[in-house]
Parts: sequence; structure tokens; C-alpha cells
Amino acid sequence: MKQGKIDMVVTGADRIAANGDAANKIGTYSVSILAKEHGIPFYIAAPSSTFDLSIKSGTEIPIEDRESAEVTKIGEVKIAPDGINVYNPAFDVVEASNITAIITEKGVIEKPNTANISKHLSS
Repeated sequence: MKQGKIDMVVTGADRIAANGDAANKIGTYSVSILAKEHGIPFYIAAPSSTFDLSIKSGTEIPIEDRESAEVTKIGEVKIAPDGINVYNPAFDVVEASNITAIITEKGVIEKPNTANISKHLSS
């Protein structure tokens, strides 16, 4: 991104809240921040079934915590001391303000927000 070799970012989403906040694999949030910093459009491509309108915002999206062994072991070899505190979320949440548009099978939602998403899904 810093070198100007990236024109856009497109990722998926595992769940999208009513306001357009989107949960995806860990690291997606960081990429969205970098894209915004460098003026690069950031798109989410996901089927309309990914929207969960019962969830108002990304703060309500449940995030799975993965086993600590995923980061404290390689195979059966321990690489961290016993008893170490580990936070190992499977997903992070990108705020709608970092998303240029959401692409679904029904079309494109520019500037995702509650009103635009509701209109898009009802059409």
C-alpha cells in the first residue's frame, strides 16, 4: 500500500451488522485501517445472507475465542511458558466507516449504513 501498488482491497465477511460493521478473519480490521490511511478503497464481498439485522453494530457480534495452544505450541512443542495469558480471537470487526462499499449478489451498497443496507436488502 505504501508503495502505491495496490488499487483496492476486497475481503469477505462472516457476519455483517445492520449498520454495516463487518466481522471477518483476524487481521481484516488492520488492513482496513491501512487502506483508509493510504486512500485505498476497501470493499467487502459477501452474500446477502451474511447480514444479521438483529445485530445493530459490530460491538454486538459474538467473537469466537480460539484455543491458546494455537499460539503457544507448534505441533506438540511448547513455545510459550505454562500459565501465560493468551487472547486468541478468530475474528475482528471492521467499522462501516472504513468500508467503501459492500458487494452482494443483489448489487453494491455504497457507504454502508443502516438505511442503505435496509433499502438494499428489501429490494
